[in-house]
Amino acid sequence: MTLNLHLSFKPDNANLDRLRAATPDEVVVTAGDDIPTETHVLVSGRPTRAQLDELPDLRVLLIPFVGLPATTREIMVDYPHIAVYNVHHNAPMTAEMALALLFSAARSIVPADKVFRTGDWTPRYEGTPILILEGKTALILGYGQIGRRVGAALKAVGMRVVGVRRRVSSAGSDDSVYPPHYLPDLLKQAQVLICTLPGTPQTEGMIGAEQIALLPPGAVIVNVGRANVIDQHALYEGLKSGHLGAAGLDVWYTYPPDADSRTHTFPADVPLWELDNVVMSPHRSGAFNTVEGENRRMDAIAESINMYLREGVMPSAVDIEAGY
Repeated sequence: MTLNLHLSFKPDNANLDRLRAATPDEVVVTAGDDIPTETHVLVSGRPTRAQLDELPDLRVLLIPFVGLPATTREIMVDYPHIAVYNVHHNAPMTAEMALALLFSAARSIVPADKVFRTGDWTPRYEGTPILILEGKTALILGYGQIGRRVGAALKAVGMRVVGVRRRVSSAGSDDSVYPPHYLPDLLKQAQVLICTLPGTPQTEGMIGAEQIALLPPGAVIVNVGRANVIDQHALYEGLKSGHLGAAGLDVWYTYPPDADSRTHTFPADVPLWELDNVVMSPHRSGAFNTVEGENRRMDAIAESINMYLREGVMPSAVDIEAGY
């Protein structure tokens, strides 16, 4: 039986060939803006109602990244017969970015680098603020595929790691993982707070002024999940006042609306870019548009399709009601 798979984006020919080679002959792969009406599996992050209404045989929406865009969630609620899945190909790369931001923020790498490029050795002799991580506690919000990878690395450098996730099962695990209602007590213990949470109605604003005040003085915040989990005004005030030691951010509150805006769009309503204790990255943790990143995306799509052919389901099902 033929399975028609369509990608709403157009990979290069090498990646299309890679996907076709990794799936059985009965999988017919097409790509581009024109979606065949006989499509069974649509790979798209933001399908429209008009597109879905033209696909009577559609069984699966496969989102080619981690997360569920709010507009997609609103639409898919009205299409309960279409199963929704994520591709988690970028979990390792996102975890690596979280670590890079943490180490850079904790050691004041960016301001020291800026000064040292002028030949000024002052940061060595007068010092810059640093947080020594060994022996400290890291609280990871969202202890899933990304969070567990980050946690393993932080344990290796001698940190105590505590996780928060919606569903908690301690069977076969020695991790300290708690449900969200433990958050106030856990924040008081955490010199490092790392967010890998998706953006949902339940997570929006989870970390505000009250929660930031609970963190120990000098704490470092890293966010590679979704920006709106952390209130931007509270984050800015915490950093500017010095209560927070530093932050490393890869996700943002404002994005360029079009290609022409990419060179002059500030990423927040508050001037985080004016603070020396912030390390900024333009949402690039998933290695988007890199050769290896796109290769991994194709491999993950193929893995999902092959599992669907074998078992009728894919990895990483999305709960539309929960928002991830």
